Amino acid sequence: MYSYLDFERPISDLEAKIIELKKLADDGESIDTSEEIARLETRVSEAMTDIYGKLSPWQKAQVARHPQRPHFVDYARRLFTDFTTVAGDRNFGEDAAIQAGFARFRGRPVAVIGEEKGHDTKSRLKHNFGMPRPEGYRKAIRVMELADRFKLPVISIVDTQGAYPGVGAEERGQAEAIARSTQMCLRIGVPMITLVIGEGMSGGAIAIAAANRVYMLEHAIYSVISPEGAASILWRDSARAKEAATNMKITAQDLKEFGIVEQIIPEPVGGAHRNADTVIDASGDQIADGLSEFDGKSAEEIRNMRRQKFLAIGRNL
Repeated sequence: MYSYLDFERPISDLEAKIIELKKLADDGESIDTSEEIARLETRVSEAMTDIYGKLSPWQKAQVARHPQRPHFVDYARRLFTDFTTVAGDRNFGEDAAIQAGFARFRGRPVAVIGEEKGHDTKSRLKHNFGMPRPEGYRKAIRVMELADRFKLPVISIVDTQGAYPGVGAEERGQAEAIARSTQMCLRIGVPMITLVIGEGMSGGAIAIAAANRVYMLEHAIYSVISPEGAASILWRDSARAKEAATNMKITAQDLKEFGIVEQIIPEPVGGAHRNADTVIDASGDQIADGLSEFDGKSAEEIRNMRRQKFLAIGRNL
């Protein structure tokens, strides 16, 4: 069973009926339910196509936050081999919200940095709900420095509602850590590819996403602040998050038009959680295409291409 969002009620009702009919068949009832199941499955397909063909920005935000959406660990398990993680920042401690290390991507050695939210209560607490602390960003800096030294491409996978705003994080230099991580993204002389798989909010995202190429899943969101945060600041009312999401232009489609992201990776109708392997494989293909663009280029060329990418944002609006 899937967890259903509010706007998916027509789908949930139909799929509940299908489950009931299949249970009757499994229990050995003499009634032939195959024809009714087929009819309902057709209606489900039509309802999903209709609903997901006209999602609002706020609905896309809900899909991006879906609890069953594949997370960094799912991508890492399928895309990388020989993944060896790096722990700690050699200053304060370990931050499990950011997972980082070295691996092979389709046989090619790479550095990997990703934000992990966790799938259940225990893992969410362990990973701090995907909200990195300063030591997480300093760990990312360590990995990027090593990648630059050994000429390894960097692949980052973004999924966070923002950096952790707690007192301890601020005392340990949260803003400075985010700034230095962003600076390191821009400084390295190796290709950097970023994939936004869910939420990419605030400096918590850009700290590991100032890359040569930024790709987004179809229903992912990417912005300087969450819709709830923007509503709280602009109107002092977080309940107006839906209105904020519409005005902020946070969807992959808007951001591609602005030149902030290069490519959008399609999702199955119903969201990435409906067929995670297909989405992850398509993401891998896009990452491979992105890396191939930088084959044979010098460190200075790679840095300059990254610089020009960011300088060009907004010029053609």
